Amino acid sequence: MAENKVLVAGATGLLGSQITANLLDRGASVRALVRPGIDGEKKAALDALQARGLELVEGDITDDVDKLAEALKGVRTVVSAVQGGPEVITDGQENLLRAAEKAGVSRFVPSDFAIDIFKLDYEDNFMIDMRKRAAERLAGSPVSVLSVLNGAFMEVMIAFMGIVDFEQGTFSHWGDPDQPMDLTSIADTAAYTAAAVLDETLAGGAVRFAGEVVSMRQFHTAVEAATGRSFEFRTLGTADELRAEIERLAKESDNPFDYVALQYQWGMVTGKAKFDSLDNDRYPEIVPVAVEEFVRANAPKA
Repeated sequence: MAENKVLVAGATGLLGSQITANLLDRGASVRALVRPGIDGEKKAALDALQARGLELVEGDITDDVDKLAEALKGVRTVVSAVQGGPEVITDGQENLLRAAEKAGVSRFVPSDFAIDIFKLDYEDNFMIDMRKRAAERLAGSPVSVLSVLNGAFMEVMIAFMGIVDFEQGTFSHWGDPDQPMDLTSIADTAAYTAAAVLDETLAGGAVRFAGEVVSMRQFHTAVEAATGRSFEFRTLGTADELRAEIERLAKESDNPFDYVALQYQWGMVTGKAKFDSLDNDRYPEIVPVAVEEFVRANAPKA
């Protein structure tokens, strides 16, 4: 049996670095798989984590399986927090799993961290499609696969989804304004992930967490309360009209990033990707930040 060591791939990323820090906070033995030549702020962040006991090993998830397996020796759980295209999310994670199999790893946590990927269909969301394909390739492995799902990141909801315009004072949404949505901060996602990774009662399957469950209308109210400002509440169209807009943009653009934010919104405002239940109660020591508190701390200053 491998010792109780965790390897994190993607430990220099925003989520991966916080997962690593949370694991160290909980007293875990942690190793990070990092590409050669890391410098600048990422190097400084790794140095700080090394001072707390983090072990580093150079490599990439696309490396030869035998080479990767060497980096995974003595590891019980592999956590993947990588980001990228299909060569990383699908092919790379399958490669990492094969190496984990050779190294005798017990459990693998893929880089899912999203709305419910298991409820969406192919072509609903091109980024979720990559994760669904990865899940299919990971299925049947002797290594247990545990997905950690967090809904939408609060950071993304206020900055990259085109919903809140702090300069213009507008709040624009599609679909049913009263459809509940699962939102979680990156910090709380990292905390829940670390807790799940070190939970010996969990093997494979999926766990689902949310910092707060709110509708678009409640999200709008929280933004106004947090900022002390009024935001015009604009309805852009129905969920069906949103789907039509996505299809229109897909025909006009070769770059799916031009419409992926709308694909995420569609999955949320239709309720198709809504979690059926939450596992927050497994870890009562984690008290997640609510949307209003998060916006108050992170909204751009006027």
